[in-house]
Amino acid sequence: MKFHTTPLQDAYIVELTPFKDERGAFTRTFCLKEFAEIGHTKPFIQINHSMNTQKGTLRGMHFQRQPHREIKLIRCIAGAVYDVIIDLRKDSPTFLQHFGVELSKENGLMIYVPEGFAHGFQTLADNSELLYHHTEFYTPTVEGGVRFDDPLLNIKWKLPPVNLSQKDQLYPLLTKEFEGI
Repeated sequence: MKFHTTPLQDAYIVELTPFKDERGAFTRTFCLKEFAEIGHTKPFIQINHSMNTQKGTLRGMHFQRQPHREIKLIRCIAGAVYDVIIDLRKDSPTFLQHFGVELSKENGLMIYVPEGFAHGFQTLADNSELLYHHTEFYTPTVEGGVRFDDPLLNIKWKLPPVNLSQKDQLYPLLTKEFEGI
């Protein structure tokens, strides 16, 4: 496993190093010892599987507030997505900056999303699937979101967005006075 820094503080692209032989391949996607090298200490307690049938589908930008801010580790296991994270930590040097990366079955990359970030993605292929590891349980009373088309962020999605949930379309726009999470 190799950890590559991103422009956002504490966020990483994780490059897997599969072992291949005549039978196929074997890949370790998590090792507590290796993740400790980037400061990860919390256990993953929930794993979710997102299945998306149509290319261009956009989900996000989601987060959870204190006391249930969560770390996420995300991997695309079918198809491809453009995965975007936003640093919403007020005291961070990368506050209100975003970063996007293509995750696909073919490239095998994962993204490590720290606490205090919003996360979302857009499918780049039909029938795209993601696995999410979370360090907190889903807690509806502290969930929040940022609009995918917020002009303050100016995220450049790869395709015209389709299949947005009503909730994702109605998240509020950020203002310069946004206090962070």
